[in-house]
Amino acid sequence: MEEIKVEINQHGDGALYLSQDNNIVAKMLVGINGNDLNAYHTEAMIEGKGSAKKLLEAMVAYARDHHLRVTPYCPYVHAQFKRHPEQYNDIWNRKIEKDHTG
Repeated sequence: MEEIKVEINQHGDGALYLSQDNNIVAKMLVGINGNDLNAYHTEAMIEGKGSAKKLLEAMVAYARDHHLRVTPYCPYVHAQFKRHPEQYNDIWNRKIEKDHTG
């Protein structure tokens, strides 16, 4: 059985975990500061099974449910946002895009 769990502590630090049969198979490290959700790192223990995509979808749903803007510091999340901007424009905080362009 597959399950996604979101764990955020009182300081806004946390992660999303994808588990299968009670074993964590992927995680996404995030942080929340005010109305911003920072996606820092995504790691899948098994490649090619769509685990990272499932975490991305769960993080996006969480951000929308909590009215948060996502800053994609994670290379995977950033690549997906750039590849499919129409799916993420409503939550995409382009702060890092502006930082890199001056």
